[in-house]
Amino acid sequence: MGEKRGSFLKKISRRGKIFRILAIAILVIDRFCYYVYVYAKKGFRRYAFVSFLMLGFLLESSFSYPEEPQTIRGRSVPEASSEELTTLADSNIALVEEPQIEYEDLEDLKDEDIFEECEDISLIDEEEPDKYSADEILSENVQMLSEEPLWEQKEPAADMRSFKAEDWKLVLINKQHPIPEDYTFTLDTIKTAGGGIQCDGRVMEELFSMLQKAKEEEISLAICSHYRDLSRQEALFNRKIKKYMKKGMSYMEAYKISSQTVTVPGASEHQIGLAFDIISDNYTVLEEGFAETDAGIWLKEHCAEYGFILRYPKGKEDITGIEFEPWHFRYVGKEAAEIIMNEELCLEEFWGKYVSSASER
Repeated sequence: MGEKRGSFLKKISRRGKIFRILAIAILVIDRFCYYVYVYAKKGFRRYAFVSFLMLGFLLESSFSYPEEPQTIRGRSVPEASSEELTTLADSNIALVEEPQIEYEDLEDLKDEDIFEECEDISLIDEEEPDKYSADEILSENVQMLSEEPLWEQKEPAADMRSFKAEDWKLVLINKQHPIPEDYTFTLDTIKTAGGGIQCDGRVMEELFSMLQKAKEEEISLAICSHYRDLSRQEALFNRKIKKYMKKGMSYMEAYKISSQTVTVPGASEHQIGLAFDIISDNYTVLEEGFAETDAGIWLKEHCAEYGFILRYPKGKEDITGIEFEPWHFRYVGKEAAEIIMNEELCLEEFWGKYVSSASER
């Protein structure tokens, strides 16, 4: 400390107790500043590095930004009632406002849209025909139609009011009941001009019979979707999600609405070869309007005669988790199909009413 400053502090300290305390405080501050200066001068790089780290921490930490006011039921916390604050404290749960999706105003992305700009051509073959007409299928499988199916086994008539959960025809597949790990089936090929389409071989006879009967009644049917493996189902589902995300949705929003139009991978009936999307030669889009066509009406009225059901009927969306699809038909066997269609049930309701497990028998 300089002589002038030291002499000045001594004079001040002699004037009284208060001035003595002030002189000591000034002396401490002076010494502190002096040692900081000496330290910085000798180790400037180290001092600068520590200062840089502290500055970076302050800029990136949440302490550098004003905290957003918490809200309860749309009101700020200070405005919330004491009862609401108590409930919040007891629950120990952060309340987050869930974004609302306006489904009515949302443009529906049809299944065919997801094939556009496909990134993995090995999973989705763009050269595959859009549909396989009944005429084509029947003409290519004349020999098979005339043969006795190897898989057909004559069984005693089932009890019309009692069905077994273990019956392969009745396996329940949806978001809550994915495909069982031990579920097995044999794929068979339906010949077409373009090569062939696949399904569970046990349903082919009934499928051919239905197509043949529709043809005789001058109803033109076409199959546009059949068996698909897990990789293809994942490609379909992921492409749908990406389409909605490009429209500004978050991943979870896109996932939620996509799962209502494309079945979640691992929970699709197409993956077990029992489901077919059926349209007509003159109505080739998957839209609700198909239900009003001659083909859509005929299928709904006659599908049960061949063991098929309209899997996702109108008015059952809250139960099936899938929107109305008048083109999606699932094989369940004639006995079950008759009950389901006559009583206007969906498969989930049929299970709850008629199907029993081994433990219940």
